[in-house]
Amino acid sequence: MKILVTGANGQLGTELRQVLEERHPGSTIYTDIDTLDLTDENAVDAFVRHHGFSHVVNCAAYTAVDRAEEEKSLCTEVNVGAVQNLAGVCSNLGIKMLHISTDYVFDGKTHKAYQESDKPAPMSHYGTTKRKSETALMGLLPDAIIVRTGWLYSPYGRNFVKTILGKCQAGALLHVVNDQIGTPTYAADLAEMIECILTARQWLPGTYHYANEGVASWYDFAQAIAEMSGVEDITIRPISTDDYPTPAARPMFSVLDKSKIKATYSIEIPYWRTSLRKCIDRLNKSNS
Repeated sequence: MKILVTGANGQLGTELRQVLEERHPGSTIYTDIDTLDLTDENAVDAFVRHHGFSHVVNCAAYTAVDRAEEEKSLCTEVNVGAVQNLAGVCSNLGIKMLHISTDYVFDGKTHKAYQESDKPAPMSHYGTTKRKSETALMGLLPDAIIVRTGWLYSPYGRNFVKTILGKCQAGALLHVVNDQIGTPTYAADLAEMIECILTARQWLPGTYHYANEGVASWYDFAQAIAEMSGVEDITIRPISTDDYPTPAARPMFSVLDKSKIKATYSIEIPYWRTSLRKCIDRLNKSNS
């Protein structure tokens, strides 16, 4: 097994590197924008052909959801064009490809956890490009695997957990929306799941949903972060989405049904608060 991991400097890519290097040392090449421009079709083709990969895990994406409403062409180029380039060469060479997608492909106008078969209806340009990446990938490479996730966090990069922790330490008054419902996803758990897929006896193509277990609002998530950080003099007040307008619309309900991935790979998924505690403990250890 020889693996290419793209977007390797991001949250998921960083966690995946740790898992793969521990269990399959030397079997993976990691790239990011500084080493491989995925929007350059010729460069992608030459790089993949040269290294003889058996698997590609695409963690690369344009994820600045609000900025994407202004930088639409760049977002499309990264989220759709790059996937087409990877899928094209994977199809030509018989390489297996796993692609990370998002809960933003749904409009959130339901109160039932989304199954893989539910009809996508993205409300933002970011969500639209991620949905287009799914259809482009399956059109070029029907043997691919798509994993949709959401509310990703880790000890690395910029994310909600680190933002809230910083504000807690600064003693700021926080206002956090309480009417957007989903499930936080610990990137380390998702990385473990990806390794499980890569090493499974069979390659089982299709779309899967993965997030941690449980349901929360962003307000619930913020409260849990503050509680686990040990900060006592912080005030977090709930507000509605209408009180906090953003350039990009968010799905109000984006809980993902994980039945398919749990049954297919015989796994247990950790509860979101359990994984949040692990992440905060790692952050505390690295800061001490």
